[in-house]
Amino acid sequence: MGKGEKEQSVRLLIKNGRVIDPASNVDETLDILIDQGKIVEIKPKIEGDGSKIIDASRLVVAPGFIDMHVHLRQPGQEDKETIKTGSLAAAKGGFTSIACMPNTKPVNDSRSVTEFIISEAKRNAVVNILPIAAVTHGLCGEKITDMADLCDAGAIAFSDDGHPIENSLVMRRALEYSRLLDALIIDHCEDRNLSAGGIMHEGITSLKLGIKSIPASSEEIMVARDIILAKETKAKVHIAHLSVKGAVDLLKFAKQQDIKITAEVTPHHLFLTDASFESFDTNLKVNPPLRSEQDVEALIDAIKEGWIDAFATDHAPHTPDEKDVELVKAPFGINGLETAVPLLLDKLVNKNILPLDKFIAMISTNPARILGLENKGKISIGTDADLTILKLHKDVIVDTSQFLSKSRNSPFNGWKLKGAPVMTIVGGKIVYS
Repeated sequence: MGKGEKEQSVRLLIKNGRVIDPASNVDETLDILIDQGKIVEIKPKIEGDGSKIIDASRLVVAPGFIDMHVHLRQPGQEDKETIKTGSLAAAKGGFTSIACMPNTKPVNDSRSVTEFIISEAKRNAVVNILPIAAVTHGLCGEKITDMADLCDAGAIAFSDDGHPIENSLVMRRALEYSRLLDALIIDHCEDRNLSAGGIMHEGITSLKLGIKSIPASSEEIMVARDIILAKETKAKVHIAHLSVKGAVDLLKFAKQQDIKITAEVTPHHLFLTDASFESFDTNLKVNPPLRSEQDVEALIDAIKEGWIDAFATDHAPHTPDEKDVELVKAPFGINGLETAVPLLLDKLVNKNILPLDKFIAMISTNPARILGLENKGKISIGTDADLTILKLHKDVIVDTSQFLSKSRNSPFNGWKLKGAPVMTIVGGKIVYS
């Protein structure tokens, strides 16, 4: 298979792979037979009977990876990314399903936009595209969308993405509405009165560089607010891109109270800090910003202890012209789909910071559970044949010129890593190898 080619669904037999399925606590060498897009047999030995055979010896076979937080830009910003190119990047990155945020042009706040994304994905995407619809019209934080209609159209969850819902009454009403639908609200936690146009983390580096900054309290206050409202409404809230120690402490408290709170963390918030801003590389400009070493340590401890539920990329592609400006004028965002898995494998799994099964749970099983995807995130008979095959010691040098994404805005260019996806299977079709 070449890059981006899509193979027709055939009977596939994956042999001799180390199958790791956190959903069933399986970690053993097994064969997997796939037919008509479903897993039909799992045994130590399965005879070929004419199926296409994939030899997975010395490889890890995992339930297909799911990215809960992606910007595909289509409709309206196709110069940055399209559903097709984003899906190709996802497949190369080992993701079989990606949930796309609603900050398109027009915003995904109506049935017509949701249906457009789904129809475009059916025509051109090689992975599963899961639309996230807006909580409020135009992402303005005022009038709540017709969530029932959007769910019926195919929305998988709701978010105003990088536009925090600062009006607590609006957020409460949205949560009450979402609870009736058993729907998930994903919130970008930022008090914009505190962040006030800042572009990096408030700390020693921002003081030294004289750059307008964003305090940790901007995130912490909104996380606390969401926890209180989730408790009050008994609705489901997912915290996007957790980045500071104080927010981690609040998350722990909420989970200990059995409040319906889940959270994700991105690779860039784990492996970069605000100190790197001294390079003035606009590819480091993200929101929430890269934080302190202490915050990174708190995030990694929370991952090891099981408080953070999922890894997500917050894949935010931009054109070179947009990023090739002075720091204050550059947009926030990092291109993440093709670097996330090698980064996490190299920095966490291969360094024995996080067991492999817990990594797989956080990038597959848990996102499937949070999003309510019953036939994904696990390897069992009758479920969708979405699988990610990994080579843990594959040498990788990040080369943004080879990205399948339209965009190149990554601060990881040139990084030497170990571990990567070598095959991605979606609905029984090989979409990347």
